[in-house]
Amino acid sequence: MLEAFLPIMVLIAFALAFALGSVVFSRLVGEKKPNAVKLSPYECGMPPVGSARERLSVKFYIIAMLFILFDIECVFLYPWAVVFKKLGMFGFIEMGVFIAILLVGYIYVWKKGALEWE
Repeated sequence: MLEAFLPIMVLIAFALAFALGSVVFSRLVGEKKPNAVKLSPYECGMPPVGSARERLSVKFYIIAMLFILFDIECVFLYPWAVVFKKLGMFGFIEMGVFIAILLVGYIYVWKKGALEWE
């Protein structure tokens, strides 16, 4: 049984050795000349404005959660598509019910105005 996992263990060992070796090598060889420009935070090429502790609107979090909720649909669609022919009409109907439930939820959220960014 151990022989079956030997190639995987060797690959994991090489990956860990490469990762640790890269970090140690860059620490030993890299330049260490800190200055104000290098130590300043970098954000998309723009100088940072304001505090990093700025509060965000609750709308931001609601839209993020809704995006995750409706994006989960894709996670369930891929395996379904792979075994679609094996499942036959039963699988098709079950996925139709799943998509219908998500569609009803999406319409409800849309009508409540949760997707409006103001």
